Amino acid sequence: GSGRALPPPGHVSLSTQVAVLARRSVVRTLRQPAQIVPALVFPSFLLAVNAGGLAAATKLPGFPTDSYLDFAWAIMFMQGALFALTGAGKDLATDIQTGFLNRLSLTPLRAPALLAGLLAGVVALALIEAAFYLAVGLTAGATFAAGVGGALVLVALMIVIALAFGSVGAWLALRTGSGEAVEGMFPLVFVLLFLSSMSLPRDLIQQDWFRTVATWNPVSYLIEGMRSVIITGWDGEALGLAFGIGAAVFVVGITLASRSMKTRLVRT
Repeated sequence: GSGRALPPPGHVSLSTQVAVLARRSVVRTLRQPAQIVPALVFPSFLLAVNAGGLAAATKLPGFPTDSYLDFAWAIMFMQGALFALTGAGKDLATDIQTGFLNRLSLTPLRAPALLAGLLAGVVALALIEAAFYLAVGLTAGATFAAGVGGALVLVALMIVIALAFGSVGAWLALRTGSGEAVEGMFPLVFVLLFLSSMSLPRDLIQQDWFRTVATWNPVSYLIEGMRSVIITGWDGEALGLAFGIGAAVFVVGITLASRSMKTRLVRT
């Protein structure tokens, strides 16, 4: 693995183990331009295409804003959070394939420390992405209906969603031991994105089947929570649903990852 050598886990507290592994994860993330650059460029490109090509949608009766840029801006943050699935999953799969996890299994390292340290890299990438997306949107002329506080809530929500998908990526890596298998899930996640209220509000979607899918799709509510602070202001219901769904996915993902971690450490 990258970073400094780990101190003997048996001689340090859980918090120290987490801190050391978190530093390793953050440094490894920052040293991988191939992981950071696509997470910045691809959402920016899609924003430019959507803001220009779908601007006429704002003329639909009932459309919530007269700026499609404002409407589409939230999608950048959602896409950035989705990149956490492959980022965390590939990093952990690499640790498995290179034998790093095998070596840790011979020490008293506690599984929660490894998972918490891994997710620190997810948070680091999410903060880099959020700062970039904020700069892109504000430079292009987007605004926050909820003001500066709304921007902070948006970043916090993005981090929660990134942790949720990062925990799922960690679970997939531990289950399969393969970075390729984790990457194979990414297109499926993007299908969920495109079958959501990404391009239009759910009540303006004309196709019944599409509107039904978007209504049952949890990704719709994650996007709508992000979008609310941009175009609506403070919407407690939208934010509550978004934070609640993000937290629920994280709890399920980290629980499954923790169980798989124990199994893999015993097996190795």
